[in-house]
Amino acid sequence: MSTRRLFPSLRGYQRRWLGRDALAGATVWAVLVPEALAYASIAGVSPVVGLYAAPPALILYAAFGSSKHVVAGPMAATAALSAAIVGEFAAGGSADFAVMTAALAVAVGVAALLAGLLRLGFLAAFISEPVLKGFIVGLALTIIAGQLPKLFGVENGSGDFFEKVWSLVGNLGGTSGLTALVGFTSLLMILVLKRVAPAVPGSLVAVALGIAAAAILNLDDHGVDVVGPVESGLPSFGFPDVSVDDLGDLAAGSVGVMLVAFAEGLGAAKTYAARGRYEVDANRELIGLGAAGLGAGLSSGMVVNGSLSKTAVNWSAGARTQLSGIFVAALTVLTLLFLTGLFEQLPETVLAAVVIAAVVELVDVRSLIGLYRVFSGRLGRAYGVAARPDFTAAVAAMLGVMVFDTLPGLFIGIGVSLLLLLYRSSRPIVSELGQVRGGNGHFAALAGHADARRIPGVVVLRVEAGIYFANAERIRTTVRDAAAREGTAAVVLDAETVPFIDVSAVRMLDNLAEELEDRGLRLLLARDVGQVRDVLHTAEARDELRRVYPTVRAAVDAARTGT
Repeated sequence: MSTRRLFPSLRGYQRRWLGRDALAGATVWAVLVPEALAYASIAGVSPVVGLYAAPPALILYAAFGSSKHVVAGPMAATAALSAAIVGEFAAGGSADFAVMTAALAVAVGVAALLAGLLRLGFLAAFISEPVLKGFIVGLALTIIAGQLPKLFGVENGSGDFFEKVWSLVGNLGGTSGLTALVGFTSLLMILVLKRVAPAVPGSLVAVALGIAAAAILNLDDHGVDVVGPVESGLPSFGFPDVSVDDLGDLAAGSVGVMLVAFAEGLGAAKTYAARGRYEVDANRELIGLGAAGLGAGLSSGMVVNGSLSKTAVNWSAGARTQLSGIFVAALTVLTLLFLTGLFEQLPETVLAAVVIAAVVELVDVRSLIGLYRVFSGRLGRAYGVAARPDFTAAVAAMLGVMVFDTLPGLFIGIGVSLLLLLYRSSRPIVSELGQVRGGNGHFAALAGHADARRIPGVVVLRVEAGIYFANAERIRTTVRDAAAREGTAAVVLDAETVPFIDVSAVRMLDNLAEELEDRGLRLLLARDVGQVRDVLHTAEARDELRRVYPTVRAAVDAARTGT
């Protein structure tokens, strides 16, 4: 990529934008600092690691990404994925765990860079919005279950979501009253400020007050755990001290993290590109994600991606370009140089409150209910068990995360959605049509139009899907059943909603037409589209099938007159 293509959002920069970008940068910084600390704790590393990751991610995304507004940095979903993957190869809390976390960020960055250079931006399509929604809901619930013990000051349980909740219930008798008071007060403060004064960075206020309270009241001497020693200054730069075998162990997991990071970041980029009336490039977004991840990993950081919540803050604060992100990076560097010592007195329960407040809004039950309601009525009767495919895939991903862990849960959701897609495509809706009274030859589905009437002696069917090997037999059965009605002389297939057909389907129609002809019936086609017409001719379908009528009315008239 040539140097003149770097920092695309800064081309044509106008000086009058500087104040708005600076203000947006300061606003995002106030949100990023406490959230970066919190997300690092989700990843299982020292809170300062989240700050290490932010500056290179922000600068390199600005250099290579295509969005003017996306804010790159640590996020809850990828932090939890990082903890799960690294936990397979290193003990939690060890130096090796931190090194492997940085190595995973590098591996994710390399995977995204390669995907972008190979123009694999379409990969995001394999994680549907419902699957991502269910995955994030399950992940948020699991994260909350892992943070609640810190809020109560009790021992943290291990295992899946349900095991963690059961462990918490069993340990509630040992609750530290002061720890719970500080934690729940902080959580309530953040949630209230978010509702009544959204412009105030509630998380930063809670962190500042928590540090002040711990220093003034010596909370650590009264049983309230604090973060403890935090290394001040800038991080060490360089490739993480891992072997080639370690990188190989992380490779498979890095692809899954990259998919989640890309899907979440691209969603944020597209949302605000639409509002700002400009375009984003999916492949360039992959390159931006890759560069950000690589920079974070080489700076002793953690996995990063585009943040929808911080991008929303950036937009609301009036950012015009990625210069706002560069301001955030500069302020974060100043924080590392001069303010990290303050975080040593940060109560763990306050950090848990920040995490819970950040992820609780991700538990979007209303969206899941909306997915449940999408498919009903005729669609439900047609598809049976697959009548609510998006809801089913979302719940599968959610439960997969809650029971089997993060990455397996994601792939369970993707697998279920693909299986349901295959199931639905093998069971297409075939509607029977009738002529609408006074409709000048217009035909409509009998099930949805009370004024539509059957044509005596002719059954008109509309296949609402492509016809191919997987559903050809089902369509054959439907047509046979319709043709078996008493008094039927012909069946007309309205092919206007058939986008494609394959050779297996052509052979099925040939055999079906011959079978009906032996019974004295006719099979006629109407209103085909170009691809269907072309395949019928090149696959040498029988003459009557290649003679496609321009309208359903014309096919019905031909059936009734025998022409």
